[in-house]
Amino acid sequence: MLLRLPLLLSRFLHNGRLRLLFLALIVLLLGGILLNYRWQSDVQLCFIDREQTESTSIGPLTDSIVPVPKILEDVLSTDPKPIPGRSIFFHETSCHRPKRRRQRHGQSPELQYNMLQLTARQACAIESAALHNPNFQVFVLFAGPTYRHFSNSSQRQQPIIDAILSYKNVQLRQLNLWRYAAGTPIEEWLKDGRLFRSSYLFSHISDFLRFLTLYRYGGIYLDMDVVMLRSMEDVPPNFTGAESNTHLAAGVMSLAPTGFGHEIAESCLRDFQLHFDGSDWGNNGPGVITRVAQQICGTKDISLMLEDRKRCLGFKVFDRNAFYAVPWKHWRHFFEPQLLEQTLAHTKDSYLVHVWNKHSKQLAIKVGSSTAYGKYAEQHCPRAYAAAGEYF
Repeated sequence: MLLRLPLLLSRFLHNGRLRLLFLALIVLLLGGILLNYRWQSDVQLCFIDREQTESTSIGPLTDSIVPVPKILEDVLSTDPKPIPGRSIFFHETSCHRPKRRRQRHGQSPELQYNMLQLTARQACAIESAALHNPNFQVFVLFAGPTYRHFSNSSQRQQPIIDAILSYKNVQLRQLNLWRYAAGTPIEEWLKDGRLFRSSYLFSHISDFLRFLTLYRYGGIYLDMDVVMLRSMEDVPPNFTGAESNTHLAAGVMSLAPTGFGHEIAESCLRDFQLHFDGSDWGNNGPGVITRVAQQICGTKDISLMLEDRKRCLGFKVFDRNAFYAVPWKHWRHFFEPQLLEQTLAHTKDSYLVHVWNKHSKQLAIKVGSSTAYGKYAEQHCPRAYAAAGEYF
């Protein structure tokens, strides 16, 4: 084979089509590498571990002094801090940095900030939790340095932010992933960098944070695409909900800050790093709480978990009606006027509804329309609903 190599190379060099094909493959490969590097660099700026200040200059990106929006306070260092076991948590892991603009010759690099943004539907989830649980603190935690706009800008966002901040028990905070994980069972794993190589980075950071937050503080974790329908202040801690006959869901979870609840949170963190799979969207969220519950309850049969709480040592698995009465395959039921009464009746005993934002986010509803989602919002998040404008 080695003796034939010069002959093969000679044929290759004299074959125009092969040369063009080879060059095209090289260009595609280099282009893919550069695009991936650019994307990873941009994403890292959303979560990068650097000291942030509220001054008028920022870090190594530029030497010039420029005015900046105000950075959100850090959850670890700012009062009021979460009350262990008496707080509700939401996480926002999206990155809202403006698109880069082409610089003119001689200009300093343009500063880019991860800006605070919430949709009306996210605000609805937050408001409904604050409204129905006035004795709990509601924390919205933003992953990475997050900045608020000047008061005279982004008028489209301001009414929505004002709507949720009109509740005294709502707190907006940022966190630094590395400092937040310090001193926990997952601190060293985070430094490895596997999380940032995930194919579903923002979703998996959200999974990572929900278990870490419950480890730190206990309390209740909620997804941002829910509407709470009644109070959960008096529901005993240490619970989650079944989404199907085979899996539990991680969109609503509660753990006590000490004792058995804290042990469950630690088990979740250890399972997360042991079974982490960056190529599988659901493995690191629903998969974690399902596997941990199976260990606690000594069975993979969810029907047995539902029937016998003693089997699960006090860990409560709610049936689907509690949090997921409308399954994801029927998400359109929240938006179809002809199914209004049916959907309201189906969720009348639910603590909250999950509207499956992954599927429903592109379908807007006109404020005042006769849909189940609109009726929930009108009653359970009236200020965010009013601030939404024409469409919610």
